[in-house]
Amino acid sequence: MKIIDLSQTIHSDMPVYPGDPEVKVSLVHTYKTHSWTLRKLELSTHTGTHVDAFSHMHESLASLDEIPLERFFGEARVVSDKIPLKQRIGLFFVEEISLEMLDTLLQAKPNFVGGHLTEDLERALLANEIITYTDLINLEQLPFDYSFTFYGLPLKIQEGDGSPVRAIAILEE
Repeated sequence: MKIIDLSQTIHSDMPVYPGDPEVKVSLVHTYKTHSWTLRKLELSTHTGTHVDAFSHMHESLASLDEIPLERFFGEARVVSDKIPLKQRIGLFFVEEISLEMLDTLLQAKPNFVGGHLTEDLERALLANEIITYTDLINLEQLPFDYSFTFYGLPLKIQEGDGSPVRAIAILEE
């Protein structure tokens, strides 16, 4: 088994989407002062590698705490817009994918989609209750069009529109 980390490291002053709050990670307690360490996180629900709930772009749709946990993991593949898509699995794209792919994706009925998605495509996928993952890294380390198991579990945030995740791919060797 091989595990590929698909998550960005969260740190102060990391890049954020224009207009989103800046990320701040500060040390609150130290071993010297309290005999343990504790950090305070200031970040948005869409910081770094994250998952988007349907409610992120559609007010009347489900938030993170309303989406069944099993929707956030499963079989997946890295694919392109030039090959037929396998049905009912997670799909990840290394290159940017636009709204022109929507009909093809809806026919494949993916459990989730991630990678470099345009905002219009992301909005359309969420409207069709397809979970989206954003700001994944290391997708190029995964074999193209080869099945692996993906996990991208969100924090259980009440009425959560999104959440940072620790996203991983598990490849059987």
